[in-house]
Amino acid sequence: MGIGTGGAAVVEGLESSMAAFRRLIQEDTALASGACVGTDVDVLQRRYELRLKRLEVVKRLEGQLAAVKARDVADAVEIQHALLAPDAPVHERTYAEMSAVEEIAGVLTISSAAAGALVEHSRRICSLPLVFEALATGDMSWQHARIVADETESVDWTGAAALVAHFFDPDAPQPARGAAPGELVPCRFRAKVRGWRERHHPESIQKRHAKSTADRRMEYTPDKDGMAWVSLYLPGDTACAIWNRTTATARGLQGPDEERTLTQLRPDIAASLLLGAGQMAGEGSTGTAPGTQGVTGIGKVPAPRADVLVTVPVFALLGLTDEPAVLDGFGPIPASMARKLVADGADSFYRVLVDPRDGAPLEIGRKNYRLTEAIKRWIRMRDAKCTFPGCTNRTPDNETDHLQAWQHGGTTGTSNLAQLCPKHHRLKHHSQWTPDPANKNEPPGWTSPTGRHYNPEHPDPEPTHWPPESWPQGSQWPQWLQWAAPALCQCLEASLNNLPQWEPDDDRYVDLNDLPADDPLWAEFLATPFALFPEAIGARP
Repeated sequence: MGIGTGGAAVVEGLESSMAAFRRLIQEDTALASGACVGTDVDVLQRRYELRLKRLEVVKRLEGQLAAVKARDVADAVEIQHALLAPDAPVHERTYAEMSAVEEIAGVLTISSAAAGALVEHSRRICSLPLVFEALATGDMSWQHARIVADETESVDWTGAAALVAHFFDPDAPQPARGAAPGELVPCRFRAKVRGWRERHHPESIQKRHAKSTADRRMEYTPDKDGMAWVSLYLPGDTACAIWNRTTATARGLQGPDEERTLTQLRPDIAASLLLGAGQMAGEGSTGTAPGTQGVTGIGKVPAPRADVLVTVPVFALLGLTDEPAVLDGFGPIPASMARKLVADGADSFYRVLVDPRDGAPLEIGRKNYRLTEAIKRWIRMRDAKCTFPGCTNRTPDNETDHLQAWQHGGTTGTSNLAQLCPKHHRLKHHSQWTPDPANKNEPPGWTSPTGRHYNPEHPDPEPTHWPPESWPQGSQWPQWLQWAAPALCQCLEASLNNLPQWEPDDDRYVDLNDLPADDPLWAEFLATPFALFPEAIGARP
């Protein structure tokens, strides 16, 4: 416990960080006093850089102090238990821990509930040596460490150890690629950890989703200034569809005569849809169906469709495994939900198949023949969000940008394209932030105006699950694999390079983006059933 179990190393780290902070303060004081007048030093630029360096040291200090705090909190509760007799009854141990939690709350001036959560997080973090070491050295923040504690809470010790090794042990069998945990903003680190956890959880996501669906609810919380919060706890695909529809409708309303921002339009549209349809359903006083008038009113608003990518392992799409799919803008979802989205009429969801050999994306379901649209969706699939360091803006709001400008020789290919949100798109063109080249499977890293380099956030794919019956028994392969093999191999070899390099001049091909909403071809298209591997199905024995 405490100093005797690694605390001395933490103290040494704190002293080293404080020494570095003092040196930076001294240099800045010297610059402010005019000591460098007459030299080649750009005083303002150097003082700017010193503040960035000081922020880096402060960030490290905060992590190191959080490690000291976590160790002392965990030790305080442990010592309180040690003060009791070995055969003390359970209720005495319970009250001893409650007393320790209350004292911690008083010392830190926090609520009892917050102190209880701090104790639980501290215990778990201190029980995971690699996580505690990363925190104690200042390589990540308390927020990052708490994410690991949260995501390992419902898994056993073996599962927690495997998760920690994947993200914190470079010598693990399949360590995480790309940016280190402390280099990712916390919400992106949580998404990455949660994605791995969902794939490796001992209980399938389908079973856990079925249990959680029973907990769906709506919550109402009054707030200050005459405002309030309304929250919905829903299945992921439903929540994602609500968000995408309100966002798309809000974009359609924006124009020179619309003063409301996108953020203001979303709640206005949601309220209009709910209250308009709800009032009509309650009235039911006309011959029209309940809610029709409210829906018609909303229907006058231009509502462009928000296309969403659903990344599905091949065998999960076939129903042979239950491993998670990934819904763009949300994260892991049950395979059954993904199959429903891409097969049961959800025409705004695009299927993305995943190579069962290494987890890499294979092909994108397309409704048109334009290469530009295929490239855009490929970049969306590769980047998943704005590629600027720390940005969490998801793909529906982003733009596909040339990393090297077209007028300066940049090409329209995957190595020179990346997703950027409007804010960072403008920043790139009006500052010295410089992107690295990308490639087919990896988004670009970035270099700041002061020379700091930020690694890209890799998607961290891994091989998908193969159903046990898919392996050959002697020299015989299962019948389903025999008839599916030709199309499956074709998918495995698919890549962006195999897509057509131009739009053919052929009347047989129709670009649906050019069709008006009332064109009868839409009804014909939407009525067409979804088919898996059509070539193979036609060749079945």
